[in-house]
Amino acid sequence: MKKTNTRKSAARPARAGKKAPIIDPIRVSVIDNRLDAISREVGLSMLRTSRSPIFSEARDFVTGIFDRELRLVAQTAYIPVLMGALPYAVRSIAGTFAGDVQDGDVFILNDPYRGNNHPPDITIAKPVFHKGRIEFWSVSKGHHADVGGRGVVGYNPGALSVFDECIRIPPAKLYMAGKLNRALMDTILINVHLPYLVEGDLHCQVGAVTIGERNLKILLEKYGPEILHAAINQIFDASERQMRAVLRTVPNGEYSAERYVDHDGIHKDRMIGVRVKLKVEKEDITFDFSASDPQAAGYINSTMPNTASSAYLALFMSVGSGVRFNEGALRALHVIAPLGTVVNAAEPAPVTGCTIASAQAIIEAVWLALAKAVPDKVDAGWARWCAPATMGFNPRTGRPFGDIHFMAKGGGGASKGIDGWNHMGPVVCAGGVRAPDPELHELVNPYTVLQYEYWPDSAGAGEWRGGMGTIYRWRVETDNIAVANFGGGNRPETAPFGLQGGKAAPPHQLFLRTKEGVTKVDTESFYNYSTGDIFEIYESGGGGYGPPQQRPVKKVMDDVQNGLVSVENARHEYGVVIDPETQKLDEKATAKLRSGA
Repeated sequence: MKKTNTRKSAARPARAGKKAPIIDPIRVSVIDNRLDAISREVGLSMLRTSRSPIFSEARDFVTGIFDRELRLVAQTAYIPVLMGALPYAVRSIAGTFAGDVQDGDVFILNDPYRGNNHPPDITIAKPVFHKGRIEFWSVSKGHHADVGGRGVVGYNPGALSVFDECIRIPPAKLYMAGKLNRALMDTILINVHLPYLVEGDLHCQVGAVTIGERNLKILLEKYGPEILHAAINQIFDASERQMRAVLRTVPNGEYSAERYVDHDGIHKDRMIGVRVKLKVEKEDITFDFSASDPQAAGYINSTMPNTASSAYLALFMSVGSGVRFNEGALRALHVIAPLGTVVNAAEPAPVTGCTIASAQAIIEAVWLALAKAVPDKVDAGWARWCAPATMGFNPRTGRPFGDIHFMAKGGGGASKGIDGWNHMGPVVCAGGVRAPDPELHELVNPYTVLQYEYWPDSAGAGEWRGGMGTIYRWRVETDNIAVANFGGGNRPETAPFGLQGGKAAPPHQLFLRTKEGVTKVDTESFYNYSTGDIFEIYESGGGGYGPPQQRPVKKVMDDVQNGLVSVENARHEYGVVIDPETQKLDEKATAKLRSGA
């Protein structure tokens, strides 16, 4: 079994027969920061020019800079689970068009079996030329409001193959030497339900990577390619040293764990297992997913880019949080994911759910395995994502729409010394996905927000409690709304876990209220909404860390008085007795309860 990572060959020398120059550390730092700034500017350009709220409000995209050796130099990870997938896409594009890349070309890719992660995240890449030679690539990847197929905003819980999910775009030229490939653009737009959104966001990405190209050319004119690439090699070496130093803090050995996906949307009575064995040896770490379940019938299967990216993210969010994510840091990381398993599905298995459902299980499994070695550096479980993508016609705007309900965010897991963050994006986003402004959300969607607040008792109890989840209720104001509810965390087995004596958080609870009554909403499922229907989401908080009865009484009192913890939960979980009428502490009863007398 081969180990798979995103590392390519070592950097070539500045000139044949000449040793690459050594750049002084101050200049290296200046160049490093400038490359990061260029990546950020690509992202800011997308925020300011996009049409879809998935880009402009939720920031569901990532940007990156690659060098001439196709190595990740800098990235801005608005959605971090996408960052480790970028190298696969860029190398697929460059490999497909080897010897046929012209100045002014812009490439597009969404096929999950040709280097992409999942179909809605469309990759746009532009080569950066200097004196006739490719020196860099400016890249963006973002979740589009539609990619065709039978899905809703790309999500089709009933998909049995990738052909049910999307229009597949292999590596292709969207622009050829600066001229739009109109035939390809028309082919894409005629195969999607929301062409005006897709067209606008594709142009948004093209404009953003062009700004990246422009700034990289200025940098090349200022320093010259050989100084820049020599500095990049030194940046990579520094990141590699950082990562290997971090891995030295993890005891050598093998650590195993498993987590589950709720189901695949097809066989709803069957959970799917993700199993990992971490092998830490000297200054390297291998993520071995060989014991994971076979690929599923439904769309929660993971692609190799998504699996590798999820494994990397789990490490960088725990022991590697202080390490710069670039090619150098990845030299010490290796991923094994056998073809045909749920973590490396074989074509043409459906895969759109992988960036949420399977990615969450992968990250959680890695965390639980790491917790056996370094529990003080790992978070308890975060709330998984579970909310709908919706699509239909908005009579307020006179246009069709497609959106994801990013307001339905749960809580982050607690860690040693720190309570979990409240109302966070899921772990695949490292908490970073933005919730839209409710009024803007109502403006672009035919919905009215009825309730949007913390869900009391949603956090796992602990010496440090989990972050709070949310209650998000909204009413539908038009008919014929197509809904795909996706994610997970609806079962006790997939709810956020506690660590070191901390308690798990409760599973999500989702309901649809119609004239006919109340229906419990499941993950990976289709629904249809009509005028007056009310969707209720009780999104879980995070898991707790440490024994709950070691939490200071004052903190429990504060949580009760702030409406985050009920009087009953304070007594049952924390051993703190509070009078429900006066909200005053019963010190004697509390001392007796906590002593176990």
